[in-house]
Amino acid sequence: MSFSAIPSITLIAERLPEIFPEGTENRNYVIREMAARTVYVMLYADAIAGKNRWIRPSHVYFMTHEQAANIDDAARDEWFRLSIKPGYRPYGTRWYADTTREPVRDETLRSGFVICRAVVELEGIPTTSSKPKYALDQDFATLFSPALNGTALDDAIVAWRASHLSKAALARQHLVKQGAGVAAQSAISVTFPNGETRTLAAGPSSVIAKAVIEQFAPRFLKQPAVLWLSESGNKVVARDERLAAALKLKIDASKALPDIILIDLGVDIGGNEMLVVFTEVVASDGPINRERKALLTEVAIDAGFDEKHLAFLTAYLDRAGAPFRKSVSELAWGSYAWFVSEPDNLIGLRDGQPLKLSDSA
Repeated sequence: MSFSAIPSITLIAERLPEIFPEGTENRNYVIREMAARTVYVMLYADAIAGKNRWIRPSHVYFMTHEQAANIDDAARDEWFRLSIKPGYRPYGTRWYADTTREPVRDETLRSGFVICRAVVELEGIPTTSSKPKYALDQDFATLFSPALNGTALDDAIVAWRASHLSKAALARQHLVKQGAGVAAQSAISVTFPNGETRTLAAGPSSVIAKAVIEQFAPRFLKQPAVLWLSESGNKVVARDERLAAALKLKIDASKALPDIILIDLGVDIGGNEMLVVFTEVVASDGPINRERKALLTEVAIDAGFDEKHLAFLTAYLDRAGAPFRKSVSELAWGSYAWFVSEPDNLIGLRDGQPLKLSDSA
């Protein structure tokens, strides 16, 4: 039989980040070296949808440097026929140890390529079965053709994403890319809920701050207002003295205030529906952790706020980004996390309060 052409692992590794840009769910699973080697093994086996050839995770972690380098059709076919037999091991030095089974199966395949529809599963095979059941999506496999380059490659990648990724996944990728573009501008304009505008210095923190005010506030607050907005270096961009006076609040700029203070005025400016949202913008570090929450609570009480009307929010660009992954274990219980790339969703860290029916729906 005639096998499909096989590209180098280097070429595969170079194209995966282009196919799966920032904002892709579990992006690390589908762009790391293990992902490139998994794609290589599937191409090596000619395991492409429609050809009725399938691999299992062991094909990847049992692969050897010597076998992978032997790319003539006869060698590839012999390896494939022998590899499905119990106990078979290809000659040479293995890529991975047996302990790599779970990362290949659970991360790279199930939580990575399968979710992105880059890999298809053979129907009717139980989850616990060791039978081969994974193959590359046919259109995805063509993206690794060495003959596909330049604009043709870019167009093919865009077309594949449009036909295989969900609208939510595409929107998330777009918002992350858009955020990077906005961050590169010389200045960033922010429109407040009352229609006023302010200008922030360019940078990723400003992108997130802009989204908190323009996207988060109208989505999650009934009648939002910006009481305080500052930039790095404690530069005060906006401070609503009239609102503070109306609410009988004292904002002391010398205190350790957060990046943004939002007020939800609700229905009654003096009623119980008023909510104060202390927000930290995290482009690198500085989330609302336990210590920061305690300090901000103290500042709020000194300023005249009622503790039961406080909320604490840490805002990030993307859930898959390094800033969130680095600081998620530090986030304070009783606070929230929000992401520019997924503006309709909110993570709440409950602090021992009983679940309500609406929470489990």
